[in-house]
Amino acid sequence: MHRRRRTALLLSAAIAAAPALTACGNDAHPGAAAVVGGQRITVAQLETRVNEVRAAQRAAVDDEAQYAQVIAKTGSLTRDTLHGMVLDRVLHRAAQDAGISVSRKEVQEMRDGLQEQVGGAKALETTWLQQYGVAPQRLEENLRLQLEAQKLAAKLGTDTSQPAFWKALSDASQKLNVDLNPRYGSWDVQKSSRMDAKTPWVREVTAGQGEQTA
Repeated sequence: MHRRRRTALLLSAAIAAAPALTACGNDAHPGAAAVVGGQRITVAQLETRVNEVRAAQRAAVDDEAQYAQVIAKTGSLTRDTLHGMVLDRVLHRAAQDAGISVSRKEVQEMRDGLQEQVGGAKALETTWLQQYGVAPQRLEENLRLQLEAQKLAAKLGTDTSQPAFWKALSDASQKLNVDLNPRYGSWDVQKSSRMDAKTPWVREVTAGQGEQTA
């Protein structure tokens, strides 16, 4: 495969967050970690996602001491996971608004190419877990979203580091009226990011003969 498929780094700690925020109170949305497009992301759903990652992290190390080190390095996992769950919905809405869809074949092609790069299915799962906090059972879901980001940027004639791409996500955030439980931070509509989010959500990835960049 000669054509490189790639999405550029989204969400950098260097990006300044502008204070155009919405936040949900516990009284208005009891049990909700966030409300996106009128649909709740419950605290239970968030905890399930976090537990998936923790279980995969525990299975990937040999002893409790190593696991404790992993926990220490990923202390913001709950907030970062919620950030990803919200932004996934925002991106999906932006892609839908642009008439973009991703087929199962495209996802499989991307997965096959990445597996070839890193040395197999297990190695790919380990890479996504360690670098991006994505549990193995969520890998294809993440790749689908990365393809949506790639296609959206291409349709806009830009890349995912440029203002035009982020404007599309900002518009989607506003349409969805993202409402974040204050305990998890605040949502910046202009940047489509949780205010204190520091972990990149979509990293630059390539398939085929491309290279992966952290």
